[in-house]
Amino acid sequence: MPRGSKDSYSEKQKRKAEHIEDSYKAKGVTEEEAEARAWATVNKQSGGGEKSGSGQTTSAATKQSARKSSARRAVATRQGTPRPGEKLEAMTKTELLDLARKRNLAGRSSMDKSELLQALRNGS
Repeated sequence: MPRGSKDSYSEKQKRKAEHIEDSYKAKGVTEEEAEARAWATVNKQSGGGEKSGSGQTTSAATKQSARKSSARRAVATRQGTPRPGEKLEAMTKTELLDLARKRNLAGRSSMDKSELLQALRNGS
């Protein structure tokens, strides 16, 4: 059985949970399990109750900028190259390790940051 009060959920979320619950019951799932699965699904889709309105609004321009930079980072990650304008020295050790992994550098796990920088520059 799901825990906690459902007061913070919007009416739309409550209807959605009820519909999902009915679908599970039709498939032969017990009532308690169906209810638990339904609320878990609603939580996964919407991140919990939406009635409180405690979220911050993000402007359309900020969202568009975030999508563009995200896409650029994704392309750079697939190519195994640093982001445009980013120098190896500015990268963290974790980022350097990821880059070394993509380039399949041997011995990378035992290297410190300076050794990683040198190996990545040399391509060895």
